[in-house]
Amino acid sequence: MYAIVSIAGQQFKVAKDQQIFVHRLQGDEGASIEFDNVLLAENEGKFKLGTDLKGAKVSATILSHLKGDKVIVFKKKRRKGYKKKNGHRQQFTKIQITGIAL
Repeated sequence: MYAIVSIAGQQFKVAKDQQIFVHRLQGDEGASIEFDNVLLAENEGKFKLGTDLKGAKVSATILSHLKGDKVIVFKKKRRKGYKKKNGHRQQFTKIQITGIAL
């Protein structure tokens, strides 16, 4: 069984006991959260989507909050002496899917 769920503006294909990294979510480590924006669900070869998924939820547990790899942003215009260097590290939350309820 798997489901496609929208979490923090992104769509993820999730299954039970799967660990995924999503954009930073509010909540403490070890807290349980539920996502009710389920877009599609598959169970034993049968698909459900749209109005068939009223009340469907995906539950998860927050494992940790962390930062991603550093991304270097470098801008330059040749022959003008213009150089700008900037860095960015995205904040992520590691969650584990504990169940899919249809």
